[in-house]
Amino acid sequence: MSTGHGADSAPAPSAADHTTPQQPRDARGPDPVRGPDPAPAASAPSPGVPASTAAPGVPAPGAPVKPSMFSSLRIRNYRLFAMGQVVSNTGTWMQRIAQDWLVHSLTGSSTAVGITTALQFLPMLLFGLYGGVIADRCSKRRLLFVTQSTMGVIGLVLAALTLSGNVQVMHVYVLAFALGLVTVVDNPTRQTFVSEMVGPTQIRNAVSLNSANFQSARLVGPAVAGVLISAVGGGWAFLINGLSFGAPLLGLLLMRGAELHTGKRVQRGKGQLREGLRYVGRHPELLWPIVLVGFIGTFGFNFPIWLTAFTSDVFDAGAGTYGTLNFLMAVGSVAGALLAARRGQSRMRLMAGAALAFGVLELAAALSPSYWLFAALMAPIGLAGLTFNVTANSSVQLASDPAMRGRVMSLFMMVFVGGTPIGGPIMGWITDTWGARTGFLAGGLVSAAAAVAVALVLGRLAGLRPAVSLRKGSRYVRFVPRETSETREPSETREAVTEPA
Repeated sequence: MSTGHGADSAPAPSAADHTTPQQPRDARGPDPVRGPDPAPAASAPSPGVPASTAAPGVPAPGAPVKPSMFSSLRIRNYRLFAMGQVVSNTGTWMQRIAQDWLVHSLTGSSTAVGITTALQFLPMLLFGLYGGVIADRCSKRRLLFVTQSTMGVIGLVLAALTLSGNVQVMHVYVLAFALGLVTVVDNPTRQTFVSEMVGPTQIRNAVSLNSANFQSARLVGPAVAGVLISAVGGGWAFLINGLSFGAPLLGLLLMRGAELHTGKRVQRGKGQLREGLRYVGRHPELLWPIVLVGFIGTFGFNFPIWLTAFTSDVFDAGAGTYGTLNFLMAVGSVAGALLAARRGQSRMRLMAGAALAFGVLELAAALSPSYWLFAALMAPIGLAGLTFNVTANSSVQLASDPAMRGRVMSLFMMVFVGGTPIGGPIMGWITDTWGARTGFLAGGLVSAAAAVAVALVLGRLAGLRPAVSLRKGSRYVRFVPRETSETREPSETREAVTEPA
């Protein structure tokens, strides 16, 4: 299931970074536990917007924007984008639920559901980095127009096959793979287009609102899909999804190009893919969040497999219950996204803590003895998972050089989404062989273990060590300075530990 994560890195980007590479603040760079510094409140005018004028309703490029939960929506281009995505995302969730249920109905196999999911995300694993190179080279607005149009056509083809009664599981496999090929380019382009719409000061807020947008659609999409499947069949869900892509296409057409924070495009050249990989490898505050995203995306986000198996095998229920479970998880995800939108900064400690909570809650759900307890845990799982994803996403974007951001985010999405072709079949096989509870349990164990391991690595890079305290009123587990640390000055380490997450 998809959207939306060191010692010597580049600092948070400023508007000027759209044309010049970033330089490290100092020899030590930002704290890998605290994460990148917040974007400055004011920045230089962007190349695409004149410094002396600002269109009505658009903040002046150099003027500070007062932070709030919905501050990005003050920007006209982003409002158009968000409105289109609400419609399209609703259709996407309808198709996702209908597709999972269609495959399970045709085959009766959780492994087949896993194969469908794997085929949809296999192109991201194989070609994901090339998508980032294309995003860095091309006009993101034009590129999105092509990818969104193609995704709409794929939805309409699946609708025609299903409504005509000719659909077979092989058709679903082929169309899922085709959708994955388009997503290779669409995902990094859409992720990095956000910074062009809102500028560096609003990236965190816009990333969080994008996630809230996607998850809000999840509140409506699964419920509508469940009703349609039960009443008239899943083909109508595919038809609505195909038509829904008209909304983001209209939004792209209505945007004002002069108000975009466009930077200098990367010219064609040899070795650009390897350059992106080397860049991430040199920056631990990029590398280790991406590693954690990879583990959790591969093994922890296989909800189509687990929820269909729990619905049919454990609870002996139908599509309505499956839609309800997805609805409850979406409620928690929306709450997590809105809470993230209010935060001014992204902390590595918050990212690792949310990942650990996500894994532990999955373990609790896998062991829950009743449907009602299982359903009640869906919202907290959604909240923890979304908090982790938004924090990792915004931290990685802010710590990346704008000239590299497309390639960095393609790697981010490749490991998060592209790991599904590996984790999907494995989790599907475990679920089919040993049952739904064992499959869900395995995903939670891997997620929790990865969170602990990455937290320890980041702490060590920052010259910190974990400490346990049983005193009342204090945090039970926290990071404290290593007595023999030579990599950080005491005052810096104390600041990193005591600053609130």
